[in-house]
Amino acid sequence: MDAIGFETHDHKGCIRAGLERVERTCAERGLQLTPGRRRVLELLLEGHRAMGAYEILDILREEGAGAQPPVAYRALDFLVSNGFAHKIQRLNAFIACMHPGEDHTPAFLICRGCDAVAEAHADPASGLLGRAARESGFVIEQAVIEAVGLCPSCTEAAA
Repeated sequence: MDAIGFETHDHKGCIRAGLERVERTCAERGLQLTPGRRRVLELLLEGHRAMGAYEILDILREEGAGAQPPVAYRALDFLVSNGFAHKIQRLNAFIACMHPGEDHTPAFLICRGCDAVAEAHADPASGLLGRAARESGFVIEQAVIEAVGLCPSCTEAAA
């Protein structure tokens, strides 16, 4: 899996493909993608960046949804618990999963300059983390990997 988030791409096609993958996965798993859940997912996909729950609520209110905090939090909980979105702990924000329905461990590359976030694939069982776990008899079941640095645009601007 490639890192998704910093490269130029067909953004409308990316949003469409992301929604189609989530709709297909919901149908396969018997999950209900309500209009509210779908709209929150669309917002996350449109931005290709991490968004806080209150930022999402503000947009929903501007659109006339009159949303209260539980509306956004329930939608985000559904999306995260089903692997359609991820929570970025460092930013206390959420981002659409770029590989919904696939078994993977995401690694987030967070730009400290512009707060852009790219999702890459990580394998915590290998490398230093995996070796440390094996040496201590620990079995990794889940890992959240967040790296902070500069994206290509901010690196170029700083040069």
